[in-house]
Amino acid sequence: MCRDRVKVLSRVPSGELSFCSECQVFHLEFNNIYLELKQSDFKQFKDYIMNIEMDYWEDKYACAKVQRKIPIPSMQTNLVLMFKREEIKELQALFNLENRKEISVLHLTDIDYTLILN
Repeated sequence: MCRDRVKVLSRVPSGELSFCSECQVFHLEFNNIYLELKQSDFKQFKDYIMNIEMDYWEDKYACAKVQRKIPIPSMQTNLVLMFKREEIKELQALFNLENRKEISVLHLTDIDYTLILN
């Protein structure tokens, strides 16, 4: 990975999405998953995540004893990634680059705390 050319595009508590301008690859780190996606793969994966039917999958696997009920298939036939609704929403927030909020800097006056020096 080209450290000097990587720019973080978005960040959530469970991971971050970055892009390397040198190798033209997106890097997705999410919980214990790390994916390197070329631009075409990134667009396809993003479209899938943004349009996933969470209600359908939660209903389909309602009786399953697993906590994570929303599957994301992979190219490897015997590998399916499973997610909770909250995790899918975090992934969607990572990919929602058009509507992301800028990170605001916390100022000293924003902290509601009485400091008592002894």
